[in-house]
Amino acid sequence: MEWLLLSILIGFPLLALAAGAAYVYSDALDHDMEPRKWAALAFFVPFFGFFAYLFERDEQNLDTSDREEMFTDGPFQIHKSRAQETPLARTEDEDGAEDTYRDDS
Repeated sequence: MEWLLLSILIGFPLLALAAGAAYVYSDALDHDMEPRKWAALAFFVPFFGFFAYLFERDEQNLDTSDREEMFTDGPFQIHKSRAQETPLARTEDEDGAEDTYRDDS
């Protein structure tokens, strides 16, 4: 009975890590990423390694052609939908120049 419990408590997590690493290895080949590195990371760093691979894979597939249109001009990249919530928003002064910032604080 102890061996069964011990094998379930140790074997199942190791099996899940191996399955996750196998998935990462096979998926990394499809996305032109280093499969050995990502599979090792997914196996030896539980949870974080697997999710780090998923996030990095999504970053590889981003379309950056619309990226400039998403953000307002300024020293920081602030999404247009959140631009009015920031204390540093671009304003036009009397001459029409846009290099001054207002501080709403």
